[in-house]
Amino acid sequence: MKRSTDRILTTHAGRLDGPPEYRELTLAMMSGKSVDVDAMRQNVRSSIVEVIRRQAEAGIDIVSDGELGKIGFGGLAYYGRRLSGLATRKAKPGEAPFMALQTGERVEFADFYKDLNFMPGSPGERAICSGPIAYTGQREVKKDLEMFRAALAESGVKPEDTFMCVLAPGWLEHFFYNEYYSTDDEYLFALADAMKHEYRAVVDAGFVLQIDDPALPDTYDMIIPTPPVEEYRKFAAVRVEALNQALEGLPEDRVRYHICWGSWHGPHTHDLPLEHVVDLMLKIRAGAYSLEAANPRHEHEWKLWQRVKLPQGKILIPGVVTHHTNVVEHPEVVADRIVRYANIVGRENVIAGTDCGMGFRVHPQIAWAKFKVLAEGAALASKHLWGSQKGAAG
Repeated sequence: MKRSTDRILTTHAGRLDGPPEYRELTLAMMSGKSVDVDAMRQNVRSSIVEVIRRQAEAGIDIVSDGELGKIGFGGLAYYGRRLSGLATRKAKPGEAPFMALQTGERVEFADFYKDLNFMPGSPGERAICSGPIAYTGQREVKKDLEMFRAALAESGVKPEDTFMCVLAPGWLEHFFYNEYYSTDDEYLFALADAMKHEYRAVVDAGFVLQIDDPALPDTYDMIIPTPPVEEYRKFAAVRVEALNQALEGLPEDRVRYHICWGSWHGPHTHDLPLEHVVDLMLKIRAGAYSLEAANPRHEHEWKLWQRVKLPQGKILIPGVVTHHTNVVEHPEVVADRIVRYANIVGRENVIAGTDCGMGFRVHPQIAWAKFKVLAEGAALASKHLWGSQKGAAG
């Protein structure tokens, strides 16, 4: 994994918008409309080529495929091609399609969410685990990896590094309710045993593996009634154990771990503070940790690192631009955020990132503008941190 040895490197959290026609089809799918999925897949490679080039043009050093191949990501349309034992059934009265739609925040701000009228997926169906989980996606992940590799070659871009995103077992369980295993822990570890094959495939292909795990802090508000923090920490620790089991044997410097508090534009007053899970996060077998640091609910948490020691050899990827607002941050604001972290954990241990994936969270024109100021802010921070020595070993 690349480090910021002579300047602050830039990256992002993964998800991007594709070209307009790809975006329109994806939004139609998200709203429950019928979409020709095979037709979408035929256009994926050219879409990935475009987003690779646009990342490079914006000044992003460590690029992804934009998750454009993950059509129907998080649902049966995607994971039904990779895991056995998944299905849907008619939802009973009061049941949500998946866990994220039943939260304490949604109870407190019921009028807001009613007016927002946002209900991803089909409200009439509930996605479930109905049989034994096993990994069946060998051909699918092989196609993903070959497509990314081919798109990189076609783009002509020579990035500092590349990464691909895969869900953690603890986040994947949110999308498919357990109706087969005798305990949720048994279900969780079955998911871990299955997903380790995809984790290994990404690393073996030469890409950095990004584990997406909003679940670590975010499940807290999905348990109703809200549990005591210490009880929740025990729950979260089991999810950490399951993920580490799935990562066993992989080189830590080829794995980065991303947490966030959800991508929706809501109050976030029920977000669990980072201080309650930071030690659990640092137990994950990863070389870098990506986390929200720019939105108004979590920007102050940079102070936490004044007393929490980043383990030797590890990297922090703080989000220094956010998907939570359409305001495009000023480059000096971005630089200030970077410098705060660099002054605490060391400039070589910081890579500038985004709070979460920008795709479908802000308009793509705004997302690319934010990427540009991310790079500009990183350049300003580098000048401040290295000064006349910029270019020398850090």
